[in-house]
Amino acid sequence: MEPALIIVVVGIAVSFMPDFEPPEMDSHILLTVVLPPLLYSAALDFSFPTFLRNIRPILGLGVGLVVVSAFTVAAVSAWLVVVPLTFGVALVLGAIVAPPDAVTAVAVGRKLGLPKRVMAILTGESLINDAAALTLFTIAVAQVAGTHTFIENPFLLFGYSAVVGPLVGALLGYVTLWLRERLANPGLETVQGLLVPFGAFIAAEELHASGVLAVVVAGFVVGNGTLGAGYQTRLQERYVWNSVDVLLEAFVFAYIGLHLRFVLEDLREAHESLAEVAVASAIVLLIVLAIRPLSVFLMFGRNKLFQHVEAKLSVPAPERGGRGALGTKAKNKPLGKWRSKIDRRSLSWRENVVVSWTGMRGVVTLAAAAAIPVTTASGEPFPERATIQAIAFVVSVGTLLIQGGSLPWLIRRLHLSRFSDDHAFDRGEELKAERVVHDAAEEVLGEFRANPPAGMNPELIVQISNTIARHSQDADEMPDPEAHTKLAGVFSALYRDVLAAQRAALIAERDNGNIEDEAVRAMLERLDLQEAGVSARLESRL
Repeated sequence: MEPALIIVVVGIAVSFMPDFEPPEMDSHILLTVVLPPLLYSAALDFSFPTFLRNIRPILGLGVGLVVVSAFTVAAVSAWLVVVPLTFGVALVLGAIVAPPDAVTAVAVGRKLGLPKRVMAILTGESLINDAAALTLFTIAVAQVAGTHTFIENPFLLFGYSAVVGPLVGALLGYVTLWLRERLANPGLETVQGLLVPFGAFIAAEELHASGVLAVVVAGFVVGNGTLGAGYQTRLQERYVWNSVDVLLEAFVFAYIGLHLRFVLEDLREAHESLAEVAVASAIVLLIVLAIRPLSVFLMFGRNKLFQHVEAKLSVPAPERGGRGALGTKAKNKPLGKWRSKIDRRSLSWRENVVVSWTGMRGVVTLAAAAAIPVTTASGEPFPERATIQAIAFVVSVGTLLIQGGSLPWLIRRLHLSRFSDDHAFDRGEELKAERVVHDAAEEVLGEFRANPPAGMNPELIVQISNTIARHSQDADEMPDPEAHTKLAGVFSALYRDVLAAQRAALIAERDNGNIEDEAVRAMLERLDLQEAGVSARLESRL
C-alpha cells in the first residue's frame, strides 16, 4: 500500500512542474496493457481445484457484490444530485469503483498469515470481479457515449461474454502448452508466456467477449500444465512475473498521479466550486466502505443464522422421506461429482469481518477511470469525465488509507493469523507433502530395482538408487549426465522419472483436496530448486 501511495504523491508533484505535459494513452490500450498481465500472473499461481472448492463465496463476492455495489453507487449518486449525474453516467462511476483490488489484501494476508480458505476466497474474487465490473463499465459507457455493443440486451451480452471468453482462454492456453512441448527452450518459452495474456485478452475482445475471463482461464490452463515444462522455465517465469506485476502497478499509480493536476483543471472549468465534487467523493467513499460489510453479512451471516435456527428448532426428517419440523426434506440424494468438491463450510465470524474489510480499490479502478473515452460518438465531451476520475481517485486513495491501513491491526486484533495457532496444521501439511514425495520416489525406485536395465551390475543399481533416494544432496557422487556412458544414461532417465512422479503425485493429492495448495506449491518449488542446484553443480564439473 505505502509504495503505491508514494508513487502517486511523486506523480502529483511532477504534474505541477512548469510546462509539464502528461503522457496520453488510448483508453482501450491502457486497459489492454495493464490488466491482462496482472490477472494472468495471479491465475498462474492459483489452483483451479481450490477455485472450484470455494466457488460459492467467490461468485458471491466477485459477481454479486460487484453488481450490487455498482448499482447502489449509481442509484445514490443520481438521486442525491450533489453533482448532476444521470443514472447512466452514475453507473459508469459505479462500475469503476465496484471491484476491490484484492491483490493488496492478499499481500497483507500472506504477510500476516490469514487462514488459507480466506486467502483462497480473496484470490479467487480478484480473478473474476474485474470481469463483472468491466462488462458493466462497457455497457454503461456504450449507453452514455451512444456507441453500439455487440448484443444490445445487457443480460445476453453478459452471458455471451461469460461463455465465449473462457472458451477463448482455454483454447489459447492449450495451444501454449502444445507450443512449449516443441520449443524446449526456457528463454523462448518465457517470452512466449509473456505474450499469452495479451493474446487471450485481445482475441476475446475482438469476439466481443470478456477478455478478463479469457486471461484468467488461460492462466489456469498454463499454470496447471507447466509441470510438463523444464524447471528453468518455471523458475524464470516465477521471477519474471513478479517483476512485471510490480512494474505495471507502479505505472498505473504514476499515470493517475501525473494526470491529477489536469483532472483538477477540468473540474474547475466544469464546476464553479470543487466543494460539490468533494462532497460527492465523500458520499461515494462512504457507500463503498459500507456496502461490502453489509453484503458480506447478508451473504455469509444469513447462512450461519439459518443453520443455527434450523439446528435449534428442526426435528429429524422421516427416514422414508417427507419433511421435518421446519419443512426440511431428508437429504438422501448424493451430490454430483463437481458439487461434492465444493466446500460448503461457513466462515467464522472473525473471518467474515476480515473479508468484509478487504475492499481496497486500486489498479483496476484507476485504469478504468483513465480509460473513459474523451468524447462520445457525436463528438461531444464525455459527460462529467473529470468528475468521475476525481471521485475514483478519492475512493482508491481513501480505501487504501482507511481499510488498507487498518487491516493489519484488525487481523491482529481478531487473533486470526494462523501464525499464532496453526503451526501444527502448517507443519502437518508440509509433512504430508514430504511423505507424498518420498512415496512417489520409492515407487519409481522400487520399480527400477525390480526391473533394472539388462546387463547392469547389481552394485551400480544399488548405488544409483541410493544416490537419488538422498534427494540429490550429494552431487559429487553423481555421474556426469553429459558423458555418453550407460551409467550416466540410466541415472539421468531415472532421476527425471523420480521428479516427474513426485510432481504428479503432489498435484493429484492437491486436486483431491488432501493437501493444501500452499504446501504443494512450496514443495514443487523445492523440487525445482533442487533440480536447478544439482544441474548447476554437475555443469560446474564439466
